[in-house]
Formats: sequence, C-alpha cells, structure tokens
Amino acid sequence: MVDLAALGLRVQELRHLRGLTLQQMAGAADVSVSMLSSVERGQKAPTVVVLGRIADGLGVSLAELVAEPEDRRVIVRRAADQDTVDEPGGWHRSILTPVVPGVNFEWIRTTLPPGCDAGRFPAYAQGSHEYVVVESGTLRLTVADQTVELGEGDSAYFAADAEHGYVNPGPVPCAYYVAALIMRPRSAQRNP
Repeated sequence: MVDLAALGLRVQELRHLRGLTLQQMAGAADVSVSMLSSVERGQKAPTVVVLGRIADGLGVSLAELVAEPEDRRVIVRRAADQDTVDEPGGWHRSILTPVVPGVNFEWIRTTLPPGCDAGRFPAYAQGSHEYVVVESGTLRLTVADQTVELGEGDSAYFAADAEHGYVNPGPVPCAYYVAALIMRPRSAQRNP
C-alpha cells in the first residue's frame, strides 16, 4: 500500500526541485490543479493513470515516483542518461549527477573551446555555493567584480549568490567541473 502523505511529499519536492508552480505542473501532467494539490497534501489516492501522468510531467518513471525512500538509497544515473547540452559558441556541458528530490546539488562537466566566453550567469539565491575544478586548459572565473585564472588541477570556491562567468582565454580547449549547491528562493516557487 502506498503511503499517501509520503507520496504527496515526493511529488511536491520534485515539483519544487524543477521550479514549477502547481498550475505549471498540472499543465505538464495533464491533470487538474485541484487533483494535484490533493495528491501533494496526501488527501486523495490517485489512480494509476493519474500517477503515470504526474510521473511523466515530472520526468521520472512511475516506479521512481512511488518507491519508498528506503528503496532509493542508491540512485544511479547511467552515462547514456546524463543531460548533455551543446550551447551556442561551441561549448558543451553535461549534468553528471542523478536528480534527487529535495537535494539541490548538481555536478557538471563543461568544455569550452579556445577563446570561448560562456557568458555571465545570474546570481542564485543566498546560501548557494559552487566549487570549480579545472581538468585541463585555462579557465578565467569571474565572480561579481573579482576575476581569477585557474590552470589544470586548480580549484576554487565561491558563494554563488553573485553574478558569475566562465571564459577560456587559452589556445586549447578547457574542461572543468562545477559542483553546485543551488538554493531556491521560496518566492520563485510561487510565481507563475
């Protein structure tokens, strides 16, 4: 038997992790807002069809959605399932870590071609942190108005609640890793 309160909490955590409002999630799952709200509060036992739609809207399998927490102590993300993005300007990033409800942590590997500027990224919510490790090449990291150059094997930490940017100033590709703990402001979850 499914624990409705635990299921509701998992649905809500996954929705918040994706930054979706109830209305946005209901649209993505093709269910009513009132049904989704009742499921999140543990007040209604959804049918398998509704659970399947909610799982699809969250981008997880039905089994992952209804699994008891002790069944998910180890979450594996296979290399073939990693989110990989080819960005304008020729740079490439892969999100290496599994999505874990309630955990706002990502581990990302990025490759910048020679002379590539990946641009500026907006400040995250207060309490956000990033660690950067350069695998190869040279990385110019700018946080607010401070700039540092990092070479192969160098690492840096910064509070990610400031605008930040990454540039490869060198003549060879730069590969680096970012471990990010990104806090989500509560107000952003309420905005449509």
